Amino acid sequence: MPMDPSVVEHVARLARLELSDEERQRFARQLGSILEYCATLNELDTEHVEPTSHVLTLTNVFRDDVAGTPLPRDAVLAAAPDHEDGFFKVPPIIETE
Repeated sequence: MPMDPSVVEHVARLARLELSDEERQRFARQLGSILEYCATLNELDTEHVEPTSHVLTLTNVFRDDVAGTPLPRDAVLAAAPDHEDGFFKVPPIIETE
């Protein structure tokens, strides 16, 4: 069941998209199919289904936070495009008057 192309045009305008007539018709058909599928899902009995945030039981795996040997300052600064007085020199990102 295709959706009304005027609805697709309205959504496209909100998203600042320019659609051709062919795209508008195609998206109307596709969105209609998606809404039909959602209606089918709404008919499912989920009363005894526990809510989940993820279908898999994922557990974060972290490594130990161990400090390593730092790189020598001179070597790091030598690889930088620009440095001054032992610090990286970067272009300004905030303009001052």
